[in-house]
Amino acid sequence: MSQRLEAAGRSARSRGEPLPAGAAAQPRRTGSVPTMGSVQVQDFVAGLVGGIASVVAGHPLDTVKTRLQAGQGYGNTFKCVLTVYRNESLTGFFKGMSFPLASIGIYSSVVFGVFSNTQRFLSQLRHGDAAAAPSLTDMTAASIVAGVISVGIGTPVELVKIRLQMQTQPYNKANVKLNSTAPGSPVYRGPIHCLRTIIQKEGIAGIYRGNVAMLLRDVPGYCAYFIPYAMFCDWITPDGSISPNPFSIWVAGGVAGAVSWAVCTPMDVVKSRLQADGVYLNQYKGTLDCMLQSYQNEGLKVFCRGLMVNTLRGFPSSAAMFLGYELSLKAMKRCQTETNP
Repeated sequence: MSQRLEAAGRSARSRGEPLPAGAAAQPRRTGSVPTMGSVQVQDFVAGLVGGIASVVAGHPLDTVKTRLQAGQGYGNTFKCVLTVYRNESLTGFFKGMSFPLASIGIYSSVVFGVFSNTQRFLSQLRHGDAAAAPSLTDMTAASIVAGVISVGIGTPVELVKIRLQMQTQPYNKANVKLNSTAPGSPVYRGPIHCLRTIIQKEGIAGIYRGNVAMLLRDVPGYCAYFIPYAMFCDWITPDGSISPNPFSIWVAGGVAGAVSWAVCTPMDVVKSRLQADGVYLNQYKGTLDCMLQSYQNEGLKVFCRGLMVNTLRGFPSSAAMFLGYELSLKAMKRCQTETNP
């Protein structure tokens, strides 16, 4: 690490500010035993702010992505956008947004809080200093932990969102069971009704439909999310700067989001199909069956469906996420320093 980053890390710690991305710190061997009692609540609050910002920025393209991956007859991204607009107007792009707006904030709060506090725990464990800049191994381990934890909260959120996004999707009468609703009719009145209906029909296990696919998506996805962000933020920050400026955060967050979604799109296709399945009929028996059926019917290219819209959506969504997270975290740290000088 450069001397600039080492100095930045020491200066930030002296003022009680969060370490700039990639800032190195000299390990201080204290022999103390690491504990999770020093969990910083600010990371969870900042993650909440970032999560809400990301939903507002990314939901319209998320709807397009879901329709492309789990729907039929849309062709490419541009045709999908036109079809949704012509049939459902602008409101069609915001279907299912109310539930993610309320829940993804909490989801992101947990992901960012777990990631940041796990990093500090590992730094304390390995270097005896929770403020030491994390190594690549530490960031990878923290990303994996965040990915695993996220599945427990994120699966029901994703399921409800996708069911609401897909419920007005046209489908073939011949494939619809007799007890299903008429083609084109909404199945769910809203997120609460959707959640209640799933539990009534499929039990508690039903709200975790697609959890294996989501685990296989999120663990590598978060590794390709947090690590490129830290590296790119370090690279783009001008020499002499103590911490990255908002523009650097925005660009680094956007690039990280695009990279992450490019990595996890294949399993995102599987997850979307599994979770959309069950609205009108049950086609897949599980993750492997979904992968095999999709491959047999559409070839390998099916796992790249929605790749372009995923990467396009990933940039503004993740840029808003990291910008909201970093700025709110800095504001809280600054208020804490002024209150307790």
